[in-house]
Amino acid sequence: MAGTGTTLPLGVAAEAALAVPGVAGLQPRLAQRLAAAARTAWQAVSPETGVRAVRAPDGTGWHIEVRCVLAEGHRALDIARNVHDRVRTAVLSHLATQDAPEPVTVAVTVIRIAGPHHEA
Repeated sequence: MAGTGTTLPLGVAAEAALAVPGVAGLQPRLAQRLAAAARTAWQAVSPETGVRAVRAPDGTGWHIEVRCVLAEGHRALDIARNVHDRVRTAVLSHLATQDAPEPVTVAVTVIRIAGPHHEA
């Protein structure tokens, strides 16, 4: 199979998600947040930590999870759908450039909605 050795840069998915109007940021999973807290304050956490990509158990595709923080004043459902579509399109395009087209599923979780005075 052409795609078995393919790697998926998380940045492709993270950039696509962050480009969606209304996305204030990406939220890392708890384990990643704890690891980041253990680092010194000057080390920034990459937006890629808000994205998780895993191979399908049978090796025939990718499942991508995106954890978003939304900006106040936007419909969460509309933004989540837009993130889903953009991430899927970006990942499929990336895989095609590597000559490794594979199925891709995307799950988007809205973690919270950031108010006007809160950071993502």
